[in-house]
Amino acid sequence: MTAPDAAGLRRRTQDLLAAHPPATTGRTEFLKARFDAGLAWVHYPAGLGGLDAPRSLQPVVDAELAAAGAPDNDPRRIGIGLGMAAPTVLGFGTDEQKRRFLRPLWVGEEVWCQLFSEPGAGSDLAALGTRAVRDGEDWVVDGQKVWTSSAHLARWAILIARTDPDLPKHRGISYFICDMTDPGVEVRPLRQITGEAEFNEVFLTGVRIPDSRRLGPVGEGWKVAQTTLMNERVSIGGARVPREGGMIGPVARTWRERPELRTHDLHQRLLTLWVEAEVARLTGTRLRQQLVAGQPGPEGSGMKLAFARLNQEISGLEVELLGEEGMLYSDWTMRRPELVDFTGRDAGYRYLRSKGNSIEGGTSEVLLNIVAERVLGLPAEPRNDKDVPWKDLAR
Repeated sequence: MTAPDAAGLRRRTQDLLAAHPPATTGRTEFLKARFDAGLAWVHYPAGLGGLDAPRSLQPVVDAELAAAGAPDNDPRRIGIGLGMAAPTVLGFGTDEQKRRFLRPLWVGEEVWCQLFSEPGAGSDLAALGTRAVRDGEDWVVDGQKVWTSSAHLARWAILIARTDPDLPKHRGISYFICDMTDPGVEVRPLRQITGEAEFNEVFLTGVRIPDSRRLGPVGEGWKVAQTTLMNERVSIGGARVPREGGMIGPVARTWRERPELRTHDLHQRLLTLWVEAEVARLTGTRLRQQLVAGQPGPEGSGMKLAFARLNQEISGLEVELLGEEGMLYSDWTMRRPELVDFTGRDAGYRYLRSKGNSIEGGTSEVLLNIVAERVLGLPAEPRNDKDVPWKDLAR
C-alpha cells in the first residue's frame, strides 16, 4: 500500500465525513470510524489508526475535520495515553497488544495513567523498589507509586517494576501494562497547593499481571521507559499551540484591555517573555517536524525545561500585573479533575499550578543534566552506583 499524499488524505477524509456525517453520527461512533479509516494518527501503521503516511500530513486531516465540525478525542483528557502509552505500545508491544490497546486508547474509551515515580525514586527513577515476582504465567506486583495523574480515572497504567534485585538498578527493571481495576490497586488522592487532587498515590498489593501484558523483554524495562519519557517531554513541552496560546495569552489580553495596570517595568518584562514564548512555540514546531524522521531525542528535555521556566515566570508576571486582584483565589474546593485547565482558570490558579511544571515529567535539575550530557556533549557526572546490584545500594 502506497502512503497517501495530501490530496489523497483530503479525499479519504471527505469520504469519512460523507459516510459518517458529524451532525448525525454519535461522537464515539465517529471516532471509531476515523480510527478505522486510518485518519487517527496518519503516521501510524495501516490497521492501527494510521496509513504509514508522513507525520507532517496530520494537520491536513485535522483541518478538514475541524471545518466540518467533527468531534475530536478530547486529547487533554487522554494525554498520557496519546503522548506516552501509545508510542511505547507501538514501539515495543506485540501485534496482539497493539490491536487490543491502541483503538480504545485513541478513541478515549480507556484512560491511561503512568506508574513510574515512587516516594524513594523520583528524580532517580531507576532506584525504584516496586517488585514484580514471576509466578507461573503471571507477575505478582507489590509497591507504591506517587504523583500519578489521572489514576482515579484510568483503566490501564504503564508500570515499571523491579524484576531482578541482584542486577544494577538500570538492568533489573521490566515494563508492564497494569489493570487499574484489579482489587490489589488502591488509589488515594494527593491534595495540591491548588486545592485540587489532580495527582494520586497508588498502592499495589499482590497485583497479578499476566506475562502477556509485559512490554519488551524481561529486564529491559529501562530501555522501554526511555521511549515513554522522551515522548512525555515532547508532549508536555512541544505541544502544538497558536501564537499567544498557553500562559502568555491571558497576560497579553489583560495588558491590552486594562491600560491602567501598565508600568514601564512590567512592559519590558512582558515583551521579553512574549518573545521567549514565541521562540519556544516555534522551536516546538521544529521539534515536531524532526519527529517525522524517527523517535524523539533529548531535545524534548530542552523544550520541557523552557516550558516549565516560562510558565512560572509568566504566571508570576500576571499576578504582579493584577496587583491586589492577583492575590485572589476563586475556588479552593477539593476536586479530582479530569484535566488541567491552565487558561480556563484565574491568575492565582495559574501561579500555583505552574510550580509543579518544574517537577512533573522530569525535574528541571534532571533535565538540565540530560541536555548537558546528550545535547551539549559535556562530561557525565560520576555515578558510583552504576554497576552495583540494586539490593546492595544504600537506601
